Amino acid sequence: MRSVPGRLSRLFDLGLWLVVCAPPVTAAVSPHGREVMTAAVGVPLLGTAVALSRRWPLSALAVPVALSLTLDAQMSTPLYWTALVLFGYLAGRRMATARPALWFFAAVAVAGLPLCALVLHDLWGWPIQLLTLLLTVGLPWLLGRYRRQYAELVGTGWRLADRLEREQQAVADRARIRERARIAGDMHDSLGHDLTLIAVRAGALELDPKLDARQQAAIGELREAAGAATERLREIIGVLRTDDEQPPRVPSAENAEALVERVRSSGVTVTLERLGDTDDLPPMVGLAVHRVLQEALTNAAKHAPGTAVHVRLVRDGAILGLSVVNDPATVAPLPGVASGGSGLVGLDERVRLAGGTLRTGSTPEGGFEVVAELPLGGGATPRTATATRPTASVRELAHARRQVRRRLTQTVVVPLAVLAGILLLMIPISFISSSFSVLDRDRYEQLKVGDARGDMRSRLPAFTKDGPPDGAPPTPKGEDCVYYNTRTASADAYRLCFAHERLASKAIVRPCSFCVHVRSARGATPETARRR
Repeated sequence: MRSVPGRLSRLFDLGLWLVVCAPPVTAAVSPHGREVMTAAVGVPLLGTAVALSRRWPLSALAVPVALSLTLDAQMSTPLYWTALVLFGYLAGRRMATARPALWFFAAVAVAGLPLCALVLHDLWGWPIQLLTLLLTVGLPWLLGRYRRQYAELVGTGWRLADRLEREQQAVADRARIRERARIAGDMHDSLGHDLTLIAVRAGALELDPKLDARQQAAIGELREAAGAATERLREIIGVLRTDDEQPPRVPSAENAEALVERVRSSGVTVTLERLGDTDDLPPMVGLAVHRVLQEALTNAAKHAPGTAVHVRLVRDGAILGLSVVNDPATVAPLPGVASGGSGLVGLDERVRLAGGTLRTGSTPEGGFEVVAELPLGGGATPRTATATRPTASVRELAHARRQVRRRLTQTVVVPLAVLAGILLLMIPISFISSSFSVLDRDRYEQLKVGDARGDMRSRLPAFTKDGPPDGAPPTPKGEDCVYYNTRTASADAYRLCFAHERLASKAIVRPCSFCVHVRSARGATPETARRR
């Protein structure tokens, strides 16, 4: 069973075929044989164009263009204007890219010049052809392109709305997961510090000569277990952390002296120097100081065991400076103590959130230092991190909007530019047409009434004058009159009138302000027709 969209598309194609075939079929009702032949050829070809219009819209557009050029090189016949408009619109609506259509239009425009010159023997037919092509094909095609871009914008909006709705449904779950990750990060910071101190104490007891071999082995196992527990904790927390995780903002209740004393009791030599009032600190600064000091002391115990660590906390006006420097390491790090390598990155983020700066690196003496500077002013603003890039949805919507604005501009500007180009093109065409439509006076005198038109073609110019001059007498009934210039850029013209493909009369038309003098081959004296 056929789907509803499939049936609707076939009904649409059938209606399109009936509409585009209506003008040639209507013309075929007339008694002239040419219109009957036109309908007999055009109706099946237009049916083929309708069949091709969905998959190959540009090929479908080429069918009425070819039919229109076959009937009239100027494309001025109205039999296929309806087909040109509709297939031009459908080509713009259904084509994904515009470049093939532009090449097609350019090819038709370029081919129109030799076609008008060879078939019509009149260069003025080319601007008429270009203007017809612009109005019947170019404008509908631009309108179809604009409608396509507008539909894409609407579709993009609906996709973004659907994506936003689905993302909102997951907001609660993501918030819970993020909060769990923050809690896990705090567990890593605090428990990792404690486990590291346990491993350091166990390492110091393992080397105590007062213990026997069994006790030392048990303490060694305790040290290795603490190191393994730290490694497992780091791996688990590393999986739970997210890229946009923010550190907790609740300050620790443990001050610097308590933290230093706890580390010192584990066997690490730590000295603390305070300068200025460093007790009453803002919550964010106090949290950052505690976190930097905790991580720096933990790293010193891990990577430089047995060395002295110097802590300096200085308040200078509205700036609090913290430096943690350890002496050069004399022994290798204790075995079994793991390092995640991301502690300093976390410290930099914590200090940034407090509005400060962090600097880490080796000292000239061979040790390692961690230096932080934190502002003490109320409401410290975090330093700007890497600029947030627009999301894919925002970029997609902005791109669609730019495309629609550009297509709307093209719909207005391109026809005006083409029209201006056609008007400018008339200047050289006027000069060329005037130059190649000059009939020599001697040849004019040699033309005799009654000569066959076919025999006269070799003696006539390649092109005719652009229409009759001002004040020319009306064309006699049943005759076909053409005009030739007497010389380049001259207002005078030769008029040759044919009846039944034979020269019926010839005359010289000279327009003036009040009259037109006509010298006719039918009489011996000039005939003067006064203009009222």
